[in-house]
Amino acid sequence: MNHQDDWAALLDGHPIFDAHQDSAEEALELSTNSLKRSACHDGFALSGRRQAMVLKDADLIVAVHTELRITSLGDTKLGKSTEVLHTPNIDFEIHQIVANQSGKLLAIAGAYQVAVVVLPRPGYWKLVSCTIDCKSVQVGQFYHASSTSVPIAKIEWHPWGDAGSTLMVMTVDGKLREYDISVDTEEPQQVLSFFPEKKPKSFLAEDPAEREVASFTLGRGRADWGPLTIYTVTRSGDVYAICPYMPKNASVPSSYVHALECFIAAKQEFLLQGTSTSTSTLSTLYDYQRKYVSALIRQLPPGTVFPAVSRPVPMHPPRTIKSEPLRQGPFLLQPSPRTLEGSEGGDATDIAYLAFTSDDDEGNEGETERLGIVMIPYQDGKVDVCLDVEKIEARWESKQESSRELPMFAVYESIDLGLVSTLEESSTEQNILDLLQANHPVLYGDPMHDDRVYVAHAFGVHALDFGELLQCLSAALRTDDEEGLLLLRALEKSTATRVTAILNTFSVQRRCSNPVIAACIPNDIFLAYSILILTSVFRIICLPLTLRTDLSSSQDLQGAGSVPTSEKDRGFLIPAEGPPAYVSLLGAEPFQLPSMLSQSSGLPSFPRMSVGTPNTKNEFMLTPDTLRYFASVVERFLAQIREVNLAYRATEARATLQRTEFQRQQEKCMEMLKKVEELRGLRYTRTEARVQKIMESHKVLTSRLDRTLQLLMQQASPDLSESETKWFEELRRMRAEVFGAGRYDEGSLAARISLLKREYERNMSNLKNQRRKQLAESSQGLGISQAFELGERSHLEHTKLSELEKIVAQMASKLDLSVGRPPSELAVVDSNC
Repeated sequence: MNHQDDWAALLDGHPIFDAHQDSAEEALELSTNSLKRSACHDGFALSGRRQAMVLKDADLIVAVHTELRITSLGDTKLGKSTEVLHTPNIDFEIHQIVANQSGKLLAIAGAYQVAVVVLPRPGYWKLVSCTIDCKSVQVGQFYHASSTSVPIAKIEWHPWGDAGSTLMVMTVDGKLREYDISVDTEEPQQVLSFFPEKKPKSFLAEDPAEREVASFTLGRGRADWGPLTIYTVTRSGDVYAICPYMPKNASVPSSYVHALECFIAAKQEFLLQGTSTSTSTLSTLYDYQRKYVSALIRQLPPGTVFPAVSRPVPMHPPRTIKSEPLRQGPFLLQPSPRTLEGSEGGDATDIAYLAFTSDDDEGNEGETERLGIVMIPYQDGKVDVCLDVEKIEARWESKQESSRELPMFAVYESIDLGLVSTLEESSTEQNILDLLQANHPVLYGDPMHDDRVYVAHAFGVHALDFGELLQCLSAALRTDDEEGLLLLRALEKSTATRVTAILNTFSVQRRCSNPVIAACIPNDIFLAYSILILTSVFRIICLPLTLRTDLSSSQDLQGAGSVPTSEKDRGFLIPAEGPPAYVSLLGAEPFQLPSMLSQSSGLPSFPRMSVGTPNTKNEFMLTPDTLRYFASVVERFLAQIREVNLAYRATEARATLQRTEFQRQQEKCMEMLKKVEELRGLRYTRTEARVQKIMESHKVLTSRLDRTLQLLMQQASPDLSESETKWFEELRRMRAEVFGAGRYDEGSLAARISLLKREYERNMSNLKNQRRKQLAESSQGLGISQAFELGERSHLEHTKLSELEKIVAQMASKLDLSVGRPPSELAVVDSNC
């Protein structure tokens, strides 16, 4: 996208972001003057989660207070037009909007209410002027209708809901209600409770934050229980999970059901090899899991086989197991996450589960897909990055499960976004850190790159890049290392997550901030790859991003996980021993770009400033805080300029070296071409003549060798030995006995065999004639007893003839004579003819 098509210039001053609010701008900002405690109801604090903007293909939908507006980003270059979605049923302040997978339904949530709007068809709203009437309906009015209801924590569409109409509503009291918009909008299809009900007259000393849910997310996976797992996090940072959970009316990929069946079968087969006490408990659990999956298999259409092309299949949660799914947790975080310096801690605000795949893992289950990453942000700017090394499995409530050990997350690192240090450096006031009480960080995934996550909070936006971590873990997991030494070594050498501040909304001069209320990343082929950020004063910030290719990552993975090649795979040209004939000036290792120039994400090196609205007109006041801020910014700019200069010098030196090396290689290539021409010309003719001469000499030497060998044999044994003489005499005697003394010697074996053969043929012809006559007579008046006696005699004669044939054949084989085919076989051939 060129400068003329820059989204920042196109969306600047767009009417879709016109607030039309009579209140002052200070009411929309976060400052120590406007900071108020969150309103509470029955001990529950209101959720600070905000999502006021969403993208549906190329259409941008923005919630401005109680109003919904829509515009097309594809037509922004033609004109800045916007339409209002008229929804009379929505009369509350909109905090969250979420579109379903098909883009036909839009879920809306306020502080206490939930509603669903049917969006207009694509392109229809362009034909209507100003206002579009849309059908809207409130959801669960008995539970979410008034300000006396439990506050809403988060809403989300289930990706496996049938027709994309399954809406999950989580309230801060830990109850997840599932609504099927196409069936019933008033009563939930299912209700999951993450906290047991308090007894009326019981007292339990616990932190209220331990029973207030901040957010929830769904697990990930291909051949495990990940997609059927739902995770939730409380304000105190405790993580709970329930598995299995499936929508009442679900559309599940058939390949996942078959993969889950294979996964459980493999675990049961592995369990048969053990005989410990825990084996029986696991055997019972796996039997329950087998029943659950078998019920899913029975819902597949007839003829569905594996492997085959996956397709979504309508399913319902199995009811074969009467017990309810077990709430598992709280998760143990090992080792314990560290506390940020200068911070007293803060509440957890969100949770996200990430699973990373590559093109190499499409055909099979990759190890990186089995390894999930869980992220938990906090109000003070800390983000805990945990590895899900022991994935959750389906469990149901039972007496045996009460004594089970708690699940565990492996804490990889605790990221500091620098919010505490930024506030402390910007002002010397003691109450400046009170702004963190209204901070509610929200995690946004990148639809183009799974290894990048954006954290939007009250003071701006940060980007987290997990690419280097995943490369190290993938390379270690792909190798055959049963002891885990390579994985441990990869974790020790792996670098921390790359954190980049891309937007700063905190004003040092006014000591206030414009919280980010929405962030969107287009995932449409007709829109440029960028990130759209909306602040609380409805100011839009557009940052272009660079679409990264996965070629470099795959090469790194192959290089890290490759093994040395054997000698037979090195090729036919093996270098000679000793020093190499040519040494490159560039060295053996490839050139690594300086870190300042290797940032290919397109993110800014310094965060973009966004304070107030474009119409804000305030006089600039020079204070010690602003001077300190300017000094810190100038210092960072100078440091970056120095790094850029050093990187420029390094790359320039490398370019000069490469030009020199290129000239050397050209000269070397010219020498090689000359030598090749020389080999093809006169030297080739001389070599061919020399080879011809060598071949002729070889023939002369071979003939001389034959003559010499003959002379040596004659000198070694000129006469035959006594044994050899006797052997030759025996051979002559046997030859005379077989072939006779002359041609007409009737006593020789050959003559006798010839005579025997003639007699045999004559007798066989007579016997055949007699046999035909006897068969003719027996057919006319031969009795049963006579026929039986004749058959016995015939069989006896046939046996004698067969024995005689064998004797003749044996004698012929000993004498190396060919007597032809036996008469019996010739008789069979004649009869067939």
